[in-house]
Amino acid sequence: MRLTGKLIALMAAAGVVALAALAAGAVCLTSGCSTLGYYAQAAGGHLDLVMKSRSLAGWIEAPGTEPKLRQRLELAQRMRDFAVQELKLPDNASYRRYADLGRGAAVWNVVAAPELSLMLKTWCFPVVGCVGYRGYFDRASADAMAAELKAQGLDINVYGVPAYSTLGRTNWMGGDPLLNTFIFWGEGELAKLMFHELAHQVAYAGDDTMFNESFAVAVERLGGQRWLEKFGTPEARQADEEAAQRRADFRALTQRTRASLATVYASAITDDEKRQRKAALLAAMRSEYEQVKAARWGGFAGYDGWFARANNAALGVQAAYNDLVPQFEQLFERSGRDFERFYAEVQRLAKLPRAERRAQLGAAKP
Repeated sequence: MRLTGKLIALMAAAGVVALAALAAGAVCLTSGCSTLGYYAQAAGGHLDLVMKSRSLAGWIEAPGTEPKLRQRLELAQRMRDFAVQELKLPDNASYRRYADLGRGAAVWNVVAAPELSLMLKTWCFPVVGCVGYRGYFDRASADAMAAELKAQGLDINVYGVPAYSTLGRTNWMGGDPLLNTFIFWGEGELAKLMFHELAHQVAYAGDDTMFNESFAVAVERLGGQRWLEKFGTPEARQADEEAAQRRADFRALTQRTRASLATVYASAITDDEKRQRKAALLAAMRSEYEQVKAARWGGFAGYDGWFARANNAALGVQAAYNDLVPQFEQLFERSGRDFERFYAEVQRLAKLPRAERRAQLGAAKP
């Protein structure tokens, strides 16, 4: 996607370019990745998404809207009000519009890690800070970047992202809309995704992906549990419990594998020996996954693709989303289970230097 220089400047002045780019990463216009390309791809992709959206009322009242979609939009509208009233999340334009993108993901993220390390490669940009991924509004561009990184000897992972947050900076133009990429998810999963993305509008540390994502995951869990307790059907609660058990099993298995790989990579053995042990550990993880899937999940195959492609990059992303969640959950308890006090403390932490932020958050552990 391309925008004229004039429109790029206009979007940049409004703050849209830099924050849409937070979700979209950067784009390569030539053999290198330029800031101009980063702005153009991010602004163009997000503008296209916004232009395809219209108000929930417009969709709900339109005679041609399918009954199933109308029902889901009405449900999402109630969840959005709940987010404001019960979870004290921002009351703004986000998730009060809907768009059908005609594709299965909002953006595609590319992550990379060295062959013998779990440390994600990061890219730093003006305004948005440093992130451990690049994102693209079309799959072909993501695959091209992945091929470039793989040619450098890196482990790479490409995955579709159903939604992203522009941190509330685009509410003047309609905010972040509901999308076809997730609107038909299970009730609990739909609520959690909305709460997660709205949490990014509450607090954001420009140099700390793990802090940002773990905070949002904590909010989604706390909020999703409250929603289901108050409004969820027995079927929705049962489905959420089953999904939560699968995620817990998944986290336990991947965390054990990451820990074992980290030990191997930090050891004094030769690189060839590290490669052999890496292959053995990944094979053992996949074997254990098949056993868990059969014994505990009733054959649920939703993680098959992830395990087939699992490598350092994929495991590194999991760390970014989960490793600090217990600390945030404990911080919520220390805040008297009061969301406004909790958010104020997270906002305070986000303003600190990274090392100090992590140290103070770590003190929240039981």
